[in-house]
Amino acid sequence: MGAVSKQPSPLTKVQVRSHGSGPQGRPFILGLAHRSTYSPDHSWAVVCPWLVEVAQTDLETRPARGRVPADRLGALWRPISYITGLLVIAFALVSPIDTLVQQLFFVHMIQHLLLIMIAPPLLLLPNPMPFILWGLPDNLRRLVGHWLGIALNKENATGAAIRAVTTPGIIYLVYIIVVFGWHDPNMYNVALRNDFVHDIEHITFFLAGMLFWWQVIGAGPVIHKQFGQIGRIGFTLAAIPPNMVLGIVLAFTPTIIYTFYNDVPHLWNLNPLTDQQLSGIIMWIPGSMMYLIAALVLIAGLLKSEDAKPVQKNPAWTSDDMLSAPGTNHSRTTP
Repeated sequence: MGAVSKQPSPLTKVQVRSHGSGPQGRPFILGLAHRSTYSPDHSWAVVCPWLVEVAQTDLETRPARGRVPADRLGALWRPISYITGLLVIAFALVSPIDTLVQQLFFVHMIQHLLLIMIAPPLLLLPNPMPFILWGLPDNLRRLVGHWLGIALNKENATGAAIRAVTTPGIIYLVYIIVVFGWHDPNMYNVALRNDFVHDIEHITFFLAGMLFWWQVIGAGPVIHKQFGQIGRIGFTLAAIPPNMVLGIVLAFTPTIIYTFYNDVPHLWNLNPLTDQQLSGIIMWIPGSMMYLIAALVLIAGLLKSEDAKPVQKNPAWTSDDMLSAPGTNHSRTTP
C-alpha cells in the first residue's frame, strides 16, 4: 500500500495554530493582542480588569474634583469615551472577530481600522493622562510625576530626543510607514502565520494610531507647541491620500496579493480575490471617511470659535468727519 499523506488540510493548519495561541504562558499584552480561538471565559478575564481599573480610577479622582470646575473635569462624556475606546480594543482583539481574521481578509481590515482609527481618538479625547495620575496613590503619583518631568524636560538629552522624534512630520512619516509596511505581501503573510509577528503588528498599528491622533486631538502630555486648528485640519486631511491609494490598489489589483488566504477555508463562498477587493473598498471609502469626519469636526470647531469672538465696535475714524479731506467739513448743518 502507498504511504498515506500526513499533510494537514488548510483547516487543520488553522486549528493547530489556533489551539497553540492564547494568553497562558505569554506576556499579558501579547496574549491580548492576538488569539485565534474565541473563549468567552478568557476574553472577559482580560476585559473586566480594565473596567475595574477605570472605575477605581474614577472613584479615586473624585476628591480632586473640588479643585477643578465640574464642567471641565467631571463631564460624563469623558469616562464614556474612554471606556468605549477600551471596549473597541476588546471587541477587535478578544471577540470572534479575531477568529474570522484567519479566514476573511475584509474582517482583518475592519480589525485594523478599529485599532488605528476608532479606539485611539476615543481614548485620547477625554485627555486621560491627568485622570490616571490623580488616580494613583500620593507617593506613586509624585514618583511618576518626578520621572515624567525628568523624561520630558527639554533641557536634558532624553527630553530633547523625545521631542525630536514626536514632531508632527516624524509622526506622520511613522504612521504612513507602519500602515504601508504591514501591508507589504511578505510582512502581511508572515504576520498571519506567526503569532508573535501578528502581536507586533497589532501593537504597532495601535501605537501609530495613538501618536497620530495625539497630534490631532492635542491630549496630554503636551511637549510641543500646540498645533493651531488649521494645522490640525491639514494634518488630518494629509492622511487621506495614502489611505485611498492603498485601498484602491487592493480593490483593483486583478491578482491575489496575500497568498495566505488561498490556504484557508473560504467562508460564505467568498473567494479570495473578491475578499481582497472588498477589503480595499473598506479601506478606501469608510477608512478615508474617518479622517474626513475628523477634519469636518475640527472645521466646525474653528468656525464656532470665530463666531464666539466679540464683535468689535467701529473705531471713531470711520465717521464722515474723520474721513473728510483736510480743510473740509462734511458735517450736516441744520437750515
